[in-house]
Amino acid sequence: LSTVPHPRIPLPADLYGGERRNSAGVDLNDPAAVVPLGAAMDRAAAQDWQAAPIIGGVTARDGRARPLTDPADRRRRVGEVVEAGPEAVEQVLARAARAAPGWDATPAEERAACLERTADLMEENRAELMALAVREAGKTVPDALAEVREAVDFCRYYAARARAEFAAPQAMPGPTGERNELSLHGRGVFACISPWNFPLAIFTGQVTAALAAGNAVVAKPAEQTPLIAAAAVRLMHRAGIPGDVLHLLPGDGPTVGAPLVNDPRVAGVAFTGSTETARAIHEALARRGGPIVPLIAETGGQNAMIVDSTALPEQVVRDVVISAFHSAGQRCSALRVLFLQQDVADRMLDMLAGAMDELVVADPAALATDIGPVIDDEARAMLEGHVKRMTAEGRLLRRAKLGPDTQHGTFLAPVAFEIDALSRLQREVFGPVLHVIRYRADRLDDVLDAINATGYGLTLGIHSRIDSTVDYITRRVHVGNTYVNRNMIGAVVGVQPFGGEGLSGTGPKAGGPRYLHRFATERTVTIDTTAAGGNASLMSLGEEMPV
Repeated sequence: LSTVPHPRIPLPADLYGGERRNSAGVDLNDPAAVVPLGAAMDRAAAQDWQAAPIIGGVTARDGRARPLTDPADRRRRVGEVVEAGPEAVEQVLARAARAAPGWDATPAEERAACLERTADLMEENRAELMALAVREAGKTVPDALAEVREAVDFCRYYAARARAEFAAPQAMPGPTGERNELSLHGRGVFACISPWNFPLAIFTGQVTAALAAGNAVVAKPAEQTPLIAAAAVRLMHRAGIPGDVLHLLPGDGPTVGAPLVNDPRVAGVAFTGSTETARAIHEALARRGGPIVPLIAETGGQNAMIVDSTALPEQVVRDVVISAFHSAGQRCSALRVLFLQQDVADRMLDMLAGAMDELVVADPAALATDIGPVIDDEARAMLEGHVKRMTAEGRLLRRAKLGPDTQHGTFLAPVAFEIDALSRLQREVFGPVLHVIRYRADRLDDVLDAINATGYGLTLGIHSRIDSTVDYITRRVHVGNTYVNRNMIGAVVGVQPFGGEGLSGTGPKAGGPRYLHRFATERTVTIDTTAAGGNASLMSLGEEMPV
């Protein structure tokens, strides 16, 4: 059958109109697309990737290299990293501080063009970036594709926001005889500290937002995933971002992260990770002498989904499996606690158990794989400790089966438990572990109070066909992102701005229209236009009067 595009329905590339081009996808069900992509990913995965401090655009490989292995099979080497020491941190901060004023003075149009070229280069090098996401971070192929697309969308979205808000001052209303203008400027040097669970997308989002706003950037990737971060920085430099404006410092928290946070030359910190680390950064910044600087923190959540008796069971089960178990549950937005109305709980739990039995837990490089490994041995050990405690208490509902070739990786089979109260969970369980709580319809307020009492406020799922119930829940629960009758992961840049409140972060929302403002400082200029003699704007009115 032939198809004709409807003139009023934009094609995927044109979804966002003239503001920006949408990231390119791949039909993973089409052999004509998948076969060449898979071959290119295999070639990329066969390389021995390298990461090291990138200082002034130059890779500094002096020092002992640490090998990096595939979380799906620890016998398989991915590459190696040379981590930064104190001398590199000092050198980078000095160079970034000198470069920041010039980058801020660079027209916003030029900065935006660099980000758009970065997006294009990422799409051109999609196979390499996807291969790194699979082999270094344990991402499945669909997740790796989504990761690259999100990074591309961040580049283009923040480029568009820079053009709209940083290119020229905004004229403010005021009395005649006076001109008032508000302009946005970079703060100086921003430290961007990113996580391993989105090692390209969040890394790119932090860095490009800071660059778009006119800041120099010192980027510290997660210790587990420096290779893909180094690849991204190399592409950004190829796109025209000056070497002294963007530096990469792989390394651990005490050696790299803490000195960056404590240095007075750092004018702001963007961080994604645990609530505990965000609090430590906040306290360190507060103890610092000198100017008060911003912390932009996105942390975790005790994310819940509420399902009432009107929900469609098949849709609920599909969305629960995706939200709780995909990406091995290693998303900040992932579902941790499922509240099922008692009337329908038994049926839905039976269906959920059947769906879990069908999950393929295996090497994420295989397209048939649903769930890959957790990131490392430490993460698996913490999760297994929780699973053992819950199992010993007789709370096990279902546990999926591991595939046959998982013994050499850090895999954890998805598992579901039934608990009697949310208060039993003292902290976020960051992995493919779901907790189920039954509730009575007349005790919905107790559910909402329990969710708010955790102090977290990142994501919430609601499954109900009663609009008044949905409205009531969304008004009562304090969360950043609420998803109704769908899964609760995969926020789209510029469409679903993402970020939480309370213990889940500071805001503003990443991928939203106010995100760049937090990376910037505002300046107002007021000019008395009568100082040259007379009020030109008033005198010109006479020329417009009818004769």
